[in-house]
Amino acid sequence: MTTKDEVDKERRCFLRRATTTVGGIGLAVGAVPFVSYWLPSADTEAEGQPIEVDISKLKPTEQLTVMWRGKPIWIIRRTQAMLDSLPRLNSLLRDPLSEVDQQPSYAQNIDRAIKPEFFVAVGVCTHLGCIPTYRPDVGSISPDWLGGFYCPCHGSLYDLAGRVFKGVPAPKNLVIPPYMYLTDALIRIGEDKEGSEVIES
Repeated sequence: MTTKDEVDKERRCFLRRATTTVGGIGLAVGAVPFVSYWLPSADTEAEGQPIEVDISKLKPTEQLTVMWRGKPIWIIRRTQAMLDSLPRLNSLLRDPLSEVDQQPSYAQNIDRAIKPEFFVAVGVCTHLGCIPTYRPDVGSISPDWLGGFYCPCHGSLYDLAGRVFKGVPAPKNLVIPPYMYLTDALIRIGEDKEGSEVIES
């Protein structure tokens, strides 16, 4: 035979469990908007994904700009004359051999590229993040200018391989993002065979 006290204890135990369960569910439901606020949006996730760029229509000396991770990525088709000018500038450059880690290992060469003809770089000045202008015309900046990039914000200068000149505010060469050729005419930016991550300036 059960007493009234035993029945009340069972009822109290049931009510405590039910209240705890309902409270836990309410807390979980209430936390969903808060947690989802901190998760990246679909646009943000898409922005970080690798992109594919068709370079088949890029003519010699032309520049193509695409956006990746919120930054401009330059692809420039260099002529043989442009490539021949690069070694002539070594004595004027801060890091002519690209010893500072601003590029994947496959771009640590005088051309700073997988294929010398096509230069791929993050188009952001390494001084304060301005966007330099592409100035390929010989003599357009100064009488001895052989072509390259000029940052109008504070006067930083880079050659046609994105190597920074001595005596300008920018401390480092332009960043080379991870990239790879899928075909001769198609580049994937943001992914490479080495699994490199983008190098932050």
